[in-house]
Amino acid sequence: MTEETKASGTGSPGGAMAPGKRTMPADFEISLRPGYGADAPNRTPGTRRQPMRGFEDTYTDIVDYIVRITHRIWEDQDVGYIYDTYSPGCRLYDDSGPAFGVEQLVSGTMQSINAFPDCRHYADDVIWAGTEDEGFVTSHRAINIGHHTGPWRWSPPTGKRLHTWVIANCVVRENEIYEEWVLYNLAAKLQQLGLDVPAAARAFGNDAAFVPLTDRVSTEPDRLTGGRKPALYPAMDQAEADIDHLVRALFHDTYNRRDLTAIDRAYDPSVRWHGTTNRTGHGRGDVRAQARNLLATFPDLGVRVDEVYWQGNPADGFSASVRWSGTGTHRGYGMYGRPTGRRAYLWGIAQLYFVNGRIVEEWNLFNEFDVLAQLLRDDPPPRLT
Repeated sequence: MTEETKASGTGSPGGAMAPGKRTMPADFEISLRPGYGADAPNRTPGTRRQPMRGFEDTYTDIVDYIVRITHRIWEDQDVGYIYDTYSPGCRLYDDSGPAFGVEQLVSGTMQSINAFPDCRHYADDVIWAGTEDEGFVTSHRAINIGHHTGPWRWSPPTGKRLHTWVIANCVVRENEIYEEWVLYNLAAKLQQLGLDVPAAARAFGNDAAFVPLTDRVSTEPDRLTGGRKPALYPAMDQAEADIDHLVRALFHDTYNRRDLTAIDRAYDPSVRWHGTTNRTGHGRGDVRAQARNLLATFPDLGVRVDEVYWQGNPADGFSASVRWSGTGTHRGYGMYGRPTGRRAYLWGIAQLYFVNGRIVEEWNLFNEFDVLAQLLRDDPPPRLT
């Protein structure tokens, strides 16, 4: 495997990577193999395929590590293995806001397994970057299939079938995850179980444990830097433009400049698109529709790309992980009905697949349930002006 070093901001304080630098794998030699089964009986993983100082000997590479620890924790239900694979003070961000410390993760995992004890977690893809010296980053997409046979926060058992997908981005060093950004697609889960998603979000927003917007870990969107007028994204020669530049230009031009023709420049005409709450689409028109919906819902929306990493090369294509965040005021009729005038914090994870310089497939989740909680909570909203 050959590797190359590229510039890419970590997007979060205290990350393992050297500021502005990360090693990107230049091929797909280490990647999720078709038909990979972490639960194959008596499976012998084989010899180590990359330097992994401090990791347990059983893991052959970083993809093998992230897939098999997930399987052991969630499917074997060895929840205590979290203590061996997460740092005690790990930082966690999910659909319902930020959390801190391994005990919260252990508790939440046990409650979820109790609600869906037969749930299977099928690894769909893992995009990764880094080295043993820098630490590793992984973006793990998985399919979840199971039945709701136990009580959980939102309802008694419904007995209904769950079939949805999640993305978890982790920062890992020497066998421990110390930062995780995960979107469980919670609104999709509630919807499939026949529950009232807005009512659940309102109840969550009214909960004393709900983290208000002012307490969120966020950065000022690029749209608002230096004044209200969004600047053009700096141009780069076509031959020199890398994935980092292409991704940041796409998000900035689409969501900060409101230039939807950026979608036509970046996406293949037959792109497959997968979004939050199990939305799907085919073609640039559906990608545009989702962008229009967000911009119509939050007319002053500003978006920032917080992290980009990728693997691949021009001949074989690229797989990229993008973590983004934004803020906006619910002043428009778009995705969530009558405007509330409330300010909302959004964040998401996208996995983008490039062939011949164009995006041919996208998987993109954002914290939709959390956004609904921010908009629908019962305390008096600001008056619209």
